[in-house]
Amino acid sequence: MALDLSIVGKESAPSTFTYAWKDVVLYALGIGAKKDELDFLYEGRGPKVIPSFAVVPMFASMFDLVAQTGGDLAMVVHGAQRVRLQAALAPSGTLVTTAKVRGMYDFRRLAVVLVDTVTKDTDGRVLFDATSQIIFRGEGGFGGQTAPREEKVAEIPKGVAPDFRIEEATTPEQALLYRLSGDLNPLHADPEFAAKVGFTQGPLLHGLCTYGHMVRHVAKGACGGDATKVTGFEAKFSKPVWPGDTLVTEGWNVAPGKIALQVSVKERNEAVIAAAWATVAG
Repeated sequence: MALDLSIVGKESAPSTFTYAWKDVVLYALGIGAKKDELDFLYEGRGPKVIPSFAVVPMFASMFDLVAQTGGDLAMVVHGAQRVRLQAALAPSGTLVTTAKVRGMYDFRRLAVVLVDTVTKDTDGRVLFDATSQIIFRGEGGFGGQTAPREEKVAEIPKGVAPDFRIEEATTPEQALLYRLSGDLNPLHADPEFAAKVGFTQGPLLHGLCTYGHMVRHVAKGACGGDATKVTGFEAKFSKPVWPGDTLVTEGWNVAPGKIALQVSVKERNEAVIAAAWATVAG
């Protein structure tokens, strides 16, 4: 199917997302939160909101535009995600998101779509903005440009040991739990569908689930467990992750408030998240 380039630059109508504390807790469980992180799991303590929850209210608006590109949705994978927060997220509320396709880029066999979103509260205050990189496998070769390079916020210093290392196993059911927060792509649940689109090993873990683990690990490794201090984060999903894999997050404090990150799968000793960073409040 040919991509519809006319959608580039057009802004979506505002969409609303109403959530309660149970949605916040379900998300936290979906990205692996444990009982020692009770602030994120118990309404008696708020609950506090892990900042990567931001991908949940913006997801429907982003994906609605992706669906309008004309590409084959069965061949979609999430390539990268950036979030920057201007304010802490409340444990419940109503949010309003608008989305815009920034561009569609040609990488020979792949097509890359960048979608920018802005999410506000009902008073019009911007809470966060995000950029999603969506990859259509097999949709490249349409004669478009490649994506412009963006400035790197933080890079891993060569030959320097990480300042923290967090290791955590995901469960075989991790994707089935995470998908209840809104990403219902059968690639993460149905073995037959996964095999049909080239993943014979079985359904993948959502890139955004690995992303959430990364943000939790930054909170543990750099913020004394207080995830609300994490104000921005970006990751490129460089390799697939399967439910049950053990994730290892390493972080380097490269400047005040800036952390370079890498996430690997222990069993295969390979990086699955690259070009990653987080910013934290003092």
